[in-house]
Amino acid sequence: MRRRSAFLVTMLCFGFAFFYIPILSMMVYSFNASRLATVWGGFSTKWYVSLLTNRQILNAALLSLKIALLSATAATILGTMAGIALARFKRFRGRTLFAGLVTAPLVMPEVITGIASLMLFILMAEWIGWPASRGFTTVTLAHITFSMVFVTTIVHSRLSEADAAVEEAAMDLGSRPWQVMRDITLPIISPAILSGWLLAFTISLDDVVITNFTTGPGTTTLPILIWSKVKLGVTPDINALATITVCIVGTGVAIAGVILNRAEKRRDRDARMAYQANR
Repeated sequence: MRRRSAFLVTMLCFGFAFFYIPILSMMVYSFNASRLATVWGGFSTKWYVSLLTNRQILNAALLSLKIALLSATAATILGTMAGIALARFKRFRGRTLFAGLVTAPLVMPEVITGIASLMLFILMAEWIGWPASRGFTTVTLAHITFSMVFVTTIVHSRLSEADAAVEEAAMDLGSRPWQVMRDITLPIISPAILSGWLLAFTISLDDVVITNFTTGPGTTTLPILIWSKVKLGVTPDINALATITVCIVGTGVAIAGVILNRAEKRRDRDARMAYQANR
């Protein structure tokens, strides 16, 4: 057991080091005074100042945030409805086909999804004249399509573990379906909804493949811009941009973790109080 524990701890440390040391080195070299990203030339914050005055990067970052916010919100709404349908309606015509269509993008390569989205938009433009060009709208629709799958999976898993008897009891006591949804179902799956939104937001924010197929001239997202710059060689301003992104995402994940932990403790406390009151 000691040998096994030592082996597991060693592998765990190796895995964390393999993943986080490159990120930490990138953050350190973002304060590099040299123009060469891998040659230390002293401490400096000039690349952060240069980054904040770079209109191209700022516009790309703003566009990526708009697309991610809109697509994550729409994907969360659609994915939540699909997850509830799969979890609570066990039998309906076409359920197997619906479940297969929902989970297909999880195992489908992004290249296939990107090509399919591109062909769809081209055919729609020929048949109905919309969209007239590829850009913000097409990228957002493509992101909604593949990110709602993750929301559906998370909500479905959460609701499948919940006891349906609570909802049935509320219906027996006279609550209408929309009241049960508002007062019972949504609070139960609220952690899953928040987790799904965060996952959809992150996936949309850093997507390159599908965005590359569905974007057009004048619509350059931040990942596409970074990819085009990296092909010419990593520069310290890219390290600074990546460092800011890591800090923002890390802060968001930490805040979400605290909120979900408090909500889980509150539900456990309410459940214990209800159990003690009914004894």
